[in-house]
Amino acid sequence: MDQIVVAMFNTLNEAQHVVKDLQSAGFKRDEISLVANDANKSYSKYLGNDKSAHTDDDVTAGEGASFGAAVGALTGALVGLGALAIPGVGPVLAAGPLAAALGGGAVGAVTGAATGGVVAGLVKTGIPEDQAQYYAEGVRRGGTIVTVNTDDKMAQKAADIMNRHGAMDVDQRAQEWKKSGWKGFDTNAKPYSGEEINKFRSSSTQQQTSNMSSNMNKGQNETVLPVVEEELQVGKREVQTGGVRAYSRVVETPVEEQVRLREEHVNVERRPVDRPVNDADKAFKETSVEMRETAERAVVQKQARVIEEVVIGKQANERTETVRDTVRRTEVQVENMGQGQQSNTSNFDMYNKDFQTHWKTNFGDRGYTYEQYSPAYRYGYSLGSDKTYTDWNKSESQIRQNWEQKNPGTWEDFKDAIRHAWDKVRNSASNAAQGR
Repeated sequence: MDQIVVAMFNTLNEAQHVVKDLQSAGFKRDEISLVANDANKSYSKYLGNDKSAHTDDDVTAGEGASFGAAVGALTGALVGLGALAIPGVGPVLAAGPLAAALGGGAVGAVTGAATGGVVAGLVKTGIPEDQAQYYAEGVRRGGTIVTVNTDDKMAQKAADIMNRHGAMDVDQRAQEWKKSGWKGFDTNAKPYSGEEINKFRSSSTQQQTSNMSSNMNKGQNETVLPVVEEELQVGKREVQTGGVRAYSRVVETPVEEQVRLREEHVNVERRPVDRPVNDADKAFKETSVEMRETAERAVVQKQARVIEEVVIGKQANERTETVRDTVRRTEVQVENMGQGQQSNTSNFDMYNKDFQTHWKTNFGDRGYTYEQYSPAYRYGYSLGSDKTYTDWNKSESQIRQNWEQKNPGTWEDFKDAIRHAWDKVRNSASNAAQGR
């Protein structure tokens, strides 16, 4: 099923990088749309078809070069890039299916006035009306919309690319606009001036920076290092591996059979006789005698009979296949700066050689590689470093539950490896404590 993925960006330059990455990811030119506010006509004058474009005193030479480069890149990347005037928004730069919806024509070069409102154009491409109101207002305030028409499989990839480039949270922006009195997009409203647009963009940039700083400085006495671990997820898909195609056709084969046929033939014989005439001779009377010949002819009849049946069917069998792969996990190494030495229980690499020896001795003949057992040793290592799990017998049920959540049905295969790593780390920690 077709989907539309839409995102709002603060500037055309940001949107241009998004378009570039979308195409690198395999999205086609005619699937991508763009609508950018051009209140200053800083963009349209680089199209070469806007005779009314003029030099804006607010645009520096460096900015002009940047705008020109962005428009030049988009001209080759998108279908039908052109300038439009949208009611309630003002001058915009538009391309793709969304531009065609706004311009009332097919996908191609669009220049002139929009035949319908921007909200109607967005709704026509599949965006809900309430969201279309937000995006329309975002463009009115200087933003740039990028949309992708794609299928379910590619929609998430498009969303990931847009988020990676800092797509705005339009719902959050809409709430802020409402606090300042905004009630909805109005096609009859006067478009904002270039100076007002610049203020909106500056404010948006400052807010994004503020949000990033807030997230980075959350808890000045805390630094969060995320520990990332991959999970192996195995699914199934159906593929065609072969089959049988049967044809039936009519063929003719020469056959022969032998049959005995009877034929009659009339023989006429004259015999010399010398005797007196009797009554039977019917002397001097005219008579006529007929004798007919008959013969048998072969009569052929054919009867169709079913002599064989060809039955085509399928039989399904199930088998269990073991899928082997490796997963990655972030290890955080903690170094005690005060003592100038590393903690005994903080570095997995210190135990890795022992774990490999333990695997080779106990599990090497089970058909698993060490890379497949490594997550179990890492899990046991982390447990041994955690003061919560100081007693294996008391904690085993919880340890098993945590393991089974990510690796269902594998506890018995990996339990000994986990326990060995736990023992190794706990013993090392105990010996270090006694040494002090």
